[in-house]
Amino acid sequence: MSAEDEGIRCTLMRGGTSKGAYFLAEDLPADPDVRDDLLLRLMGSPDDRQIDGIGGGHPLTSKVAIVSRPADGEADLDYLFLQIMVGEAGVSARQTCGNLLAGVAPFGIERGLVPVRGDSTRVRVRILNGGGLATATVGTRGGRVNYAGDTLISGVPFPAAPVTLDFAGTEGSTCGRLLPTGSVRDAIGGVEVTCVDNGMPVVIIAADALGLTGHESPAELEAAAPVKAKVEGIRLRAGELMGLGDVRTTTVPKMTLVAAARSGGTIATRTFIPHRVHASIGVLGAVSVATAVLVEGSVAAAVAVPPAPGETLRIEHPTGFFDTAVEVSGEGADLRVHRSGVVRTARKLFDGTVWPRRAL
Repeated sequence: MSAEDEGIRCTLMRGGTSKGAYFLAEDLPADPDVRDDLLLRLMGSPDDRQIDGIGGGHPLTSKVAIVSRPADGEADLDYLFLQIMVGEAGVSARQTCGNLLAGVAPFGIERGLVPVRGDSTRVRVRILNGGGLATATVGTRGGRVNYAGDTLISGVPFPAAPVTLDFAGTEGSTCGRLLPTGSVRDAIGGVEVTCVDNGMPVVIIAADALGLTGHESPAELEAAAPVKAKVEGIRLRAGELMGLGDVRTTTVPKMTLVAAARSGGTIATRTFIPHRVHASIGVLGAVSVATAVLVEGSVAAAVAVPPAPGETLRIEHPTGFFDTAVEVSGEGADLRVHRSGVVRTARKLFDGTVWPRRAL
């Protein structure tokens, strides 16, 4: 029997400020091309509405997490993230997603891949998109995952139980080094930028270099065609300089405009992901921006409130803020990252069977 006839077991979860479909690797085809074709049909792409699938018609709700038992004893789970394009028939594994990562440990526990270990369960997750290891701490009082709680994160209207994520080994995980170009600043198209990769390749631009305040709404930025064209031109060139090659059809690097914070935070951000503007900011995107704040001479450091050693950095974004801790040593181009930590929430929305549309 085919997947079209029998369906595929799937869990839909909100992870952080994203929403996605979670699958066990064993339930999907092993061949990546066959798998990706199936996922496009499950999610409803290509179609801006994704009306014939379970995608939400937006990059933040058109995501897939594939979870499996680890290849070795270093981790408890392996996690592969796939970004499913909405209006085109494309699937990208060029980046990871720290928001969906918040749901990986709960999903692994629910599916029996990881045993409950008391009132809270620590789960080591290997990030297959570029490497790195995250340790997730999940509430498991009563022998099951606890989703209800009082933790509110900006970009999610309702509270849930906290999921703590600690990252190690994410420095240069996609591009090979923290500052992929080897420089603290680069000039691209007459604009100074800082390119950084601490789990997510990000190009940081001072908003005023584009004639902006950095506090515009996502809708205002998406309606500003000249700004979008300028940002995309910088992105294409930055992709080459960062060792990512031709990025015209990829979702990295992300483009983050920065400005002085207005609400008591460290720095204000507006992030292109890369063609829509994020309503908040991605987990590892925020970690990379926070890391750039700590790089002396960077574009981010120039507009940020200088943090005290060991201080949590508050990244302001369109719907609130994102707090992250980054432990580093060294300075400037010699900065080294030892650990990054964030708090997210996750919630199981449904668990059942999903049926793809038939292949044409």
